[in-house]
Amino acid sequence: MDEPEKPGLLARMRARFPWFDHVMRAQERYNDCNGNFYAAGITYFTIFALFPLLMVGFAAGGFVLAGRPELLAELEDRIRSAVSGDLGQQLVTLMDSAIASRGTVGVIGLATAAWAGLGWMANLREALSQMWEQHQHAESNFVGTKLSDLFALVSAFLAMVVTIALTALGDPALMRKVLHWIGFHDGAALGGGLRAISVAVSVSISWLLFTWIISRLPREPVPFRRSLRAGLLAAVGFEVFKQVASIYLQSVLNGPAGATFGPVLGLMVFAYVTARLILFATAWAATSTESLAEAPVAPPDPAQIVTRVQVHEGIGMAGALTAAAMGAIGALGLSRLFRR
Repeated sequence: MDEPEKPGLLARMRARFPWFDHVMRAQERYNDCNGNFYAAGITYFTIFALFPLLMVGFAAGGFVLAGRPELLAELEDRIRSAVSGDLGQQLVTLMDSAIASRGTVGVIGLATAAWAGLGWMANLREALSQMWEQHQHAESNFVGTKLSDLFALVSAFLAMVVTIALTALGDPALMRKVLHWIGFHDGAALGGGLRAISVAVSVSISWLLFTWIISRLPREPVPFRRSLRAGLLAAVGFEVFKQVASIYLQSVLNGPAGATFGPVLGLMVFAYVTARLILFATAWAATSTESLAEAPVAPPDPAQIVTRVQVHEGIGMAGALTAAAMGAIGALGLSRLFRR
C-alpha cells in the first residue's frame, strides 16, 4: 500500500506559522486581483497629474507676483544679474508673458488636474475594491460614480495636506527651532532623540492616512478597526522606503545625467512602490482571519436538473433475436421429449 504524500516545505511553514500563512494569503489575493496592473495605472495617473498641478502652481505664483510689484522687480533684477545679455532679457520677457496669462494657465491647469485626478481616484478606488473583493458597486450611473470619485478626491487631497503639515512638525530642524524658541539652546545634544521623534511622528501620521485610505476609499467602506494593522504595516514599509529613496536621490543627483533624469525616474519608482504597498496592505487587511470570517458567502450557482426518458417501442431487434433463440431451444427440447 502506497504511503500518503508528505506536504511540501511551504505547506508545512504555512501550517506552523500563522503569520506566514497570512502573508501568503495576502500575496495570493494581490496576484488574483491583478495588483501590479492597478499599481501601474495609479502610477500613470500620478505622473500625468503632475503637469497640470505645475501649471496651477505657476499660475498661483503669477498672481502673487502680480500683486507685489516690488517682489517682481527684485526677481527681474536677480535674473538679469545672474544671466547677462539678451538671454537674461528673454527670460524676463518670458516670465512677464507667463504672469500676464496666469488666468488662462490656471483654468487649463485646474481642468486638466481635475480630469487626471478623477482618473487617478477611479483607479485607486477600483483597485482597493478589488482587493476587498467588492465586485458589486452601489453606483450604477456614470454621473453618480464621478461625483463620488470627486468627493473622495477632495477628501484624499485634504487628508494628504494635513498629513504633510503634521509630518513637517516632526522635522529635526524645525524641532530645533522650536526648542530654541522656548529657551532650550543646546538642541544639538538631542540630535539622535529628535531624529527618533521625527520618525515616530512620521510613522504615526502615515499610519492614520493609510488606514483611512484602506478603509474609506473602497466603493463600499469597511470598518476602521479591520484596517488598523494593515495601515501600520503600510506606514512602516513607507518609512523604510522613504529612507532608501533619500539615499538613492543623494547618490543619483551628483552627475549631470542623474540631475536630469534622476528625479523623474525616482518619482515614477516612488509612486509605483507606494501604490503596490497600499494595495498589498489592503490585501493583508482583507485576508485576515476576522475579515474572512465576516466576508459574505456567495450563493451557489443554480443547478439544472435534466431528466432522461427512454421510450422502448416493441421488443426491438435484440428482443426478437432473443425470442427466436428461446423458441428454437424450446422446440428442440419438446421434439426430444416426444421422441422418447
